[in-house]
Amino acid sequence: MSGTPTLYSYTLRYDDGAAPNPFHGICTLAICKPDIRLAAKVGDWVVGLGSKEANMAGKVIYAMRVTDKMSLAEYDRRAAAEWPGKIPHHDKADPYTHLGDCIYKYIDSTPRLRRGTVHDAGNRKRDLRGKNVLLSNDFYYFGNNPIDLRRDLHPIIHQTQKHKSLINAPYVATFIEWIRERGGVPGELQGLPYLAMQIETGSFTSPATCTSRKKAPKKCRENDTCKRKLPNKSAATSC
Repeated sequence: MSGTPTLYSYTLRYDDGAAPNPFHGICTLAICKPDIRLAAKVGDWVVGLGSKEANMAGKVIYAMRVTDKMSLAEYDRRAAAEWPGKIPHHDKADPYTHLGDCIYKYIDSTPRLRRGTVHDAGNRKRDLRGKNVLLSNDFYYFGNNPIDLRRDLHPIIHQTQKHKSLINAPYVATFIEWIRERGGVPGELQGLPYLAMQIETGSFTSPATCTSRKKAPKKCRENDTCKRKLPNKSAATSC
């Protein structure tokens, strides 16, 4: 890709392993963040930063260089053969498939929500508005072991809704150089989803879904769809 890449930065308030989904050797952003999924191009960078609410302000949860981009329909067509772990299956032994982000199955060009996914019908409009899936085999995922963003890069922090992009232009080269030096081995998970740790310890107090956050109970109930098993852990949905 020619030219300077764009750096998209946003606050990742609900890091549950679904958006982004860093498992199975490839990091994907297929649900939530519709504006970023629409605008980002191959070669651009997306960075998810910690929130003040989680006491993670100024920390990097993940960073990915977009190495591929495709429509949600194409992602669905190719997932079974190329990325089967991205399709949610709650009856599979591999617990990471419970967090699969290929949640829309296209039948006769009509997207239908798969059963038992991390999102429900209330998230459909936002998910589908993004139209695309961003994929990366060149990413850094820290999860519950986030790293401190270097102070001179703090202007890319965005603590409100939406994201920063064009305004990040002066910091792109510096950020890439820094993450390459500080991020470790690309594609190697250096942590697990932060919400998995919260739920395991009983300290999870944030609502579980994108559409019900204002009215959600303080803790996940046993019959809530927010519970998603990880190895000896569980996670909640994200946006």
